[in-house]
Amino acid sequence: MGDDEIGSKVRQLAAFVQDHKGGDVVCIDVSEVSSWTSYFIIATVTSLGHMRGLVKEIQGELVDLEMQVNHRHKKISENGWELVDCGDIVINVMTEEMRSFYELEKLWYLGKVVDISA
Repeated sequence: MGDDEIGSKVRQLAAFVQDHKGGDVVCIDVSEVSSWTSYFIIATVTSLGHMRGLVKEIQGELVDLEMQVNHRHKKISENGWELVDCGDIVINVMTEEMRSFYELEKLWYLGKVVDISA
């Protein structure tokens, strides 16, 4: 995928996650500080059931966008953090507790926050 195509898909996916009740959605361009991915999308869910449902919806959207998921596992995590690795885009779906504990936005502070409202 080219940079423009990746940027477009990041915005589409972030909007999709917001539309499906992912909370406090943040997108970070880490292409200049990471050797293994270009973007993180981070979203908060209210429960493990919400996480399972949202991840299944995301997986369906990825099929529609003709994007491949790396390292797909059948059972969605019960620990409060599910990572969906699409290569250039990594989607992190987390409970509030996990998001507060790991603080990915602070960990990847050198990345650039992408305006997903456009």
